[in-house]
Amino acid sequence: MMRALHVTEPGGPAALTPTDLPEPSALPGHAVVRNAVIGLNFIDVYYRNGTYPAPYPLVPGQEAAGIVTAVGEGIEGIAPGDRVAYATQLGAYAEYTAVPAAKLVPVPEPVSLQDAAAVLLQGLAAHYLSHTTHPVASGETVVVLAAAGGLGQLLVQLAAHRGANVVAVASSKEKQQIALAAGAQHAVPYENFAGAVRELTGGEGAHVVYDSVGAATFETSVKALRRRGTLVVCGLSSGPVPPFDAELLRTSGSLYLTRPTLADHVPDAPSLRAAAAELFGYVAQGVVRPNVHAELPLADAARAHELLEGRVTTGKVLLTP
Repeated sequence: MMRALHVTEPGGPAALTPTDLPEPSALPGHAVVRNAVIGLNFIDVYYRNGTYPAPYPLVPGQEAAGIVTAVGEGIEGIAPGDRVAYATQLGAYAEYTAVPAAKLVPVPEPVSLQDAAAVLLQGLAAHYLSHTTHPVASGETVVVLAAAGGLGQLLVQLAAHRGANVVAVASSKEKQQIALAAGAQHAVPYENFAGAVRELTGGEGAHVVYDSVGAATFETSVKALRRRGTLVVCGLSSGPVPPFDAELLRTSGSLYLTRPTLADHVPDAPSLRAAAAELFGYVAQGVVRPNVHAELPLADAARAHELLEGRVTTGKVLLTP
């Protein structure tokens, strides 16, 4: 048996119930990973509270790093003892998780398992958002909302590395300082951030806004963009964006709007491993610098969710089985 957290029906943080479950076996095409460090992400909240419908009961969590303990039939290139990480695989809130081999990425020796769990899912997101969804170019003005959060800091780091003029949006002076330390050139509060961006750009606006907040900031994000700018909705921490008239994009400057997903940017094992290798290379080089806000025991996952939903985190929250 192993310790895990169960969600039997959607609810608040208290819905995360410690329980004993059978250890998973290595089915064909799968490997069993002993989770050393588990990464907490806002998508875990969505599965816990029912925002993303799923069959219940379920073991939440989508990201972890650890050691392979067993492999099933048909697997090549993965063996017991390997250091690996994974993302987008439900079941991480447990001591052991059976993971399809196609979702496993090797963790190179210069990168710790803690750093791997702290950056993989959000780091892959920051990578495709800044490299593919809108390939950030040197000299562009890039706006990052929730810039002191886990995804926000990684986006700031990668955009700054690519030569952008990064404007961070954060709710407090403390969080703004964290974003500046991550590489942002400017940091502003949420109140009328569109006006601040236009002032900083001589009235032109930003080339791209990365908005992980959603409903509460969507209209202001639109106003912060320059002609033919791109709004990337990459999270819904304040709730889904309400329906709107597509004419808004025309009248606001022929804007582009996208709601990208990881599955469409790394749709198969080769692309996933290539992106992860580049991401971990950035970690080894110090370009990407994981910032862990808190590391809590798995049994305290409810408290970890409260921290995340309370907007008090300034970086990654990790769980240890």
